[in-house]
Amino acid sequence: MDSHDEAGLNRLVGATVKALRETAGLTTRALAVRAGVSQPFLSQIERGVSAPSMSTIYRLAEALGVVPGDLLPRPPLEQVTVVRADEGQRLPVADRDDAAVGRIMMSRSDRMLEVIEYRIEPGRYVEEWFESRGEMAVYVIDGALEIEFEGSGTVRLGPRDMLHHPGTVRHRWLLVGDNPAYVLLVVGRVPAEGLPG
Repeated sequence: MDSHDEAGLNRLVGATVKALRETAGLTTRALAVRAGVSQPFLSQIERGVSAPSMSTIYRLAEALGVVPGDLLPRPPLEQVTVVRADEGQRLPVADRDDAAVGRIMMSRSDRMLEVIEYRIEPGRYVEEWFESRGEMAVYVIDGALEIEFEGSGTVRLGPRDMLHHPGTVRHRWLLVGDNPAYVLLVVGRVPAEGLPG
C-alpha cells in the first residue's frame, strides 16, 4: 500500500471511530479513558493523522461495544468477487480426452491473481510440463500430489500442505496413490511494466 492509500485508510478509520464514539454519546476523553489511550492520540486517530495499531483497534472496539472489524473500512461491493461452487470455467490440463480438468475461479487481465481449482482423479492425465511468468502457490486440500521440477527433484505434498515457487521453473504434477486429489493453484502475475521488453 502506498503512502497515499495509507493516509486515506487512516482517515476512514478515524471517521468511523469518531462516528461510533458520537453515537455512543462519549467524549474523546471518556473514550480515551475506557480504551486506555491518551486523549491527544485518540484525537489524532479521529483526524486520520495517526494510524492505530491492531491492539489499539481491539481496545477501542471493546470500549465502544463493537467488534474490531466494525472500525475497519469495508471494500466497496463492486470490488468484491464471489465464485460459487457451481461456477467457473472448466479448463483441461492438456489437449487430451483423458486430461484432468480444472475450474478457473479467477483469471482476468485486470487482476494480478489467477486462481484455479483441480480435482485430479486417478487415471486422468495431469503430467503436462508447465512454466510461466510470475509466481505459483499450490495448496493441497485433500489427497496427495508430487511436484516434479525439471532437473531439480520432486516435492510431495499432502493435505493442507502448500508449495510456492517461481513459475519460470519448469515443473509438472503427479498424482500420488489411488485417491483423487483436490488442489488449489494460485498464480501471481508479473505486472506488464515488470516484463522484459
